[in-house]
Amino acid sequence: MESTAVQKIAGVLKILVNITFACNLAALPLVPPLVYFRDNPFHLAVKQALSGGLLSYWTEGLSKVWSAPVSAMLSLFLLFSGVCTAVILRQGRRVLDTILRGEPFSMENAVSLRRAALCAFCISIAALGRVVLSIGVYRSAAPLLTYNALFIPIFAMAGLLCLVMSALFRQAAEIKAENDLTI
Repeated sequence: MESTAVQKIAGVLKILVNITFACNLAALPLVPPLVYFRDNPFHLAVKQALSGGLLSYWTEGLSKVWSAPVSAMLSLFLLFSGVCTAVILRQGRRVLDTILRGEPFSMENAVSLRRAALCAFCISIAALGRVVLSIGVYRSAAPLLTYNALFIPIFAMAGLLCLVMSALFRQAAEIKAENDLTI
């Protein structure tokens, strides 16, 4: 059976999602050392790599990042967001798989989109918590002008969009199942 245009686009999107998913998973272990050495991480990494001590660079950053509360909070936020993003990408792969199979209106898609919505809301709540804690720590409104403050509405809207799409896919799956039972 020949692929439709939508399935061809879904195939390309799946390749892009797989690449993004792999990059996300590869970047997660690098987060704590890069947060610890955030003043000049590339320079230090190159210097350590040339001296043959990239593993010691990574382990030093991984062990020392938790000693400073600000670095620990940033590392935890980025790791949590990275894991949630990986789950969102995984759910996107599952939706694309159903499209490639020619079964877009399935309950599986509704469940996947609901999971993606939950992860988007979790990122939004974590960003809100980080902004509120930063305002308390710095005793300034400056954290309202950071990327964390931008994460709050973006991921909240993404979560709402995923919930709406989940409801649409659930309704479409119910209608399709009902029509399949009709003679």
